[in-house]
Amino acid sequence: MLTITRALHDQIVAHARKDHPDEACGVVAGPAGTDRPERFLPMLNAAMSPTFYEFDSGDLLKLYREMDDRDEEPVVVYHSHTATEAYPSRTDISYANEPGAHYVLVSTADTDGLGEFQFRSFRILDGVVTEEDVRVVEAY
Repeated sequence: MLTITRALHDQIVAHARKDHPDEACGVVAGPAGTDRPERFLPMLNAAMSPTFYEFDSGDLLKLYREMDDRDEEPVVVYHSHTATEAYPSRTDISYANEPGAHYVLVSTADTDGLGEFQFRSFRILDGVVTEEDVRVVEAY
């Protein structure tokens, strides 16, 4: 289960809304070994595409060095889907290289008739996708 604060949840959704119609992407870092997302790190979608996201390699290297210096790890890796449901695509699955991370997808398309945004979390390990519950809390 992903437990995330309302503030972080809302920041991820706001980033997805802001970058629409392009996909948004980013990371929420947390103290190493805690599985607790704490620090919101929106990234630039270097692909600038409505159907694909890509972290800028220089920005990503800088991010990982900064997380190392702070004894953090990527707890959440997130991106948006602009025209499809919030479910990992084949490309998303092939690029999922953080075995301990929660992969959050936000859909900015109304694909289920329940409203414009879906916020879902998945574990992706060795190509296997497992959806998990999301618990939004006011504070940890």
